[in-house]
Amino acid sequence: MSNGDLEAVLAAEVMAGPESGNPHVNGEYLRNNPAWHASTSEWKAGEIMKMLDRHNLLPRTVGDVGCGAGEVLRQLQLRMAPDCEFIGYDIAPQAIEMCKERENDRLHCELADVCAIATPPFDLMLILEVVDHVEDYFSFLRTLKSRSTYKLFHFSLDLSVQNALRKGALLKQRDVSVHLHYFNKETILRTLEETGYEIVDYFYTPFAIKFAGGGVGKWVIRPLRRSFFQVNQDLAVRILGGYRLLVLAR
Repeated sequence: MSNGDLEAVLAAEVMAGPESGNPHVNGEYLRNNPAWHASTSEWKAGEIMKMLDRHNLLPRTVGDVGCGAGEVLRQLQLRMAPDCEFIGYDIAPQAIEMCKERENDRLHCELADVCAIATPPFDLMLILEVVDHVEDYFSFLRTLKSRSTYKLFHFSLDLSVQNALRKGALLKQRDVSVHLHYFNKETILRTLEETGYEIVDYFYTPFAIKFAGGGVGKWVIRPLRRSFFQVNQDLAVRILGGYRLLVLAR
């Protein structure tokens, strides 16, 4: 599918609204994720700031592709320079409705497929847990590359030994989170390189350590993940999963 075809399909889905087959547009995703992950946003903003601080980056314009409820942008606004401007984009009407509640004079959101519209040049563009939702993610990545000086990706790492052994684990990611693709660190970095990005830096983020559920996950797997990670990060993530990857690229 060409970039033009991809843009036309996504734009049509946005216009179709509830009649769209896209679960992000027709309300299905909202039913499965009623808060649109806003509860994890403060933590995500903290991880983003760690990366920016590591490289002394002080962006004055930030775009967020797939901004959801807009809480990550709100949390970043609390932490960044007072003159920084923020714009969020999402194809989900329900997400933008939530985001509108967070708008102010320097934070705005738009119901739009970012690939199908002209955007201002950004100092930093956020693409957080979005790539695995996009059917033609190669075209998506190539389209976004010229939109900002720096790009900051956050990827779920669904490919692990634990997920492979647990029957239905990957299908749950597809049914609840609408992940169409599954990645590990190696496939993420290779994909970004193949679509023209220069990798500046990356590190794992402890998603499941921070947001472990109850029962076995909290009392057994979480401490095991934490201990194993201290010994060998890559091996721990490949076997037990539970971490995500934050990637800074140009």
